[in-house]
Amino acid sequence: MTSVVWRKASRTTNNGGACVELAPVSSTIAVRDSKDPDGPKLFLTRRAFTALLSDIKR
Repeated sequence: MTSVVWRKASRTTNNGGACVELAPVSSTIAVRDSKDPDGPKLFLTRRAFTALLSDIKR
């Protein structure tokens, strides 16, 4: 089984570590709190993730 590779946005280095991390998992995008890597994760379809980003940008 391949391990999941989590990544943070490059702009998160100046906010005291308060950010989310993303990882592709099968056909979904997983989202987690970087301060709680063993905590809950949110799994979104790629379409739902794209819609979420679009809403946030607006």
